[in-house]
Amino acid sequence: MPEPRDNAAPVMQIEDLNLWYGDGTHALRDVSFDLYPRECLAFIGPSGCGKSTALKVLNRMHEGQTNVRVTGRVTMQGHDIHAHDVDPPLHRRRFGWVAQKPNPFPMSIWDNVAYGPRIHGLARTRAELDVVVEDCLRRAHLWDEVKDHLHDMEGTDLSGGQQQRLCIARALSTDPEVLLMDEPTGSIDPIATAAVERLVMELKRRLSVVLVTHSMMQARRVADRVAYFHLGELREIGPTELIFTAARDPLARAFIRGKFG
Repeated sequence: MPEPRDNAAPVMQIEDLNLWYGDGTHALRDVSFDLYPRECLAFIGPSGCGKSTALKVLNRMHEGQTNVRVTGRVTMQGHDIHAHDVDPPLHRRRFGWVAQKPNPFPMSIWDNVAYGPRIHGLARTRAELDVVVEDCLRRAHLWDEVKDHLHDMEGTDLSGGQQQRLCIARALSTDPEVLLMDEPTGSIDPIATAAVERLVMELKRRLSVVLVTHSMMQARRVADRVAYFHLGELREIGPTELIFTAARDPLARAFIRGKFG
C-alpha cells in the first residue's frame, strides 16, 4: 500500500477486490489501493485489463450490469460502500462521472448543468440554480464561451471539446467528493485535450480525481500517482515519476516503454 499523502486519511480504501462477469470472466483480481484527498490517480494499462471496471466499482456503477459478482471491501470515509445502510443513488451522488465520448443531454446548456442539483434538491430556487450553473461553467472554463446562449443553445450544439467541458461542469454540479473520468480526452482534439488536462490540474486542488487514460504522456502530465493494471491485476501503484522512471514490475516497465499495448 502507498504511504498516506501529507498524513491525510484516504478518501477511499479498496482491499482485495475481485469481480467476475456472468460468463466466468475474472475481470479484477485481488485489487487493493487507497485514494487520497486532492490527488489525481491515473489508471494505465493495456485495453481490457480492468481499468474502467475498477473505476465503476468505486461508485457502484457496475451494479447496472447483470450477473456481476464482487468480493472484497471498498470503504469511503471509513464506511463500507456496500453496507445495508448505504443507498446506492445517494452513494453515486458523491461522485462525478465523465465518459470518453461527450454525452450532453439534448436540452439547453443551462438545463444540462442544472439537472443534477435540481433533481437532488440541492438548489431550491431558480436564483440558486443560476448560481450553481455559472459557478460550474466557470470552473469548467466554459462560461465565457456560452454565457450568452445558456437557454437558446442545446448542449449537443457545442463543439466536441466544449461538450466535454459541459459534461465536466455537469459532473461538478452536485458538488462531488470524487471525480471519475473514463478516458475523457479519448474522442476530442489536441487543443480540447489540453484544456481538459488544465482543468484536471485545477480540480484536484479541491477534490480527488481518478482518471483512466491510454495516453502515457497524459498520465505523466496530470497524475500524482499511477496505477498499472494488467489482465485484471493491479501490478504496481506509486508516485508518477517513480513509476515512469523506475517501475519495479517488469510488465509495467515494458508497457511504459511501448513494448506492448
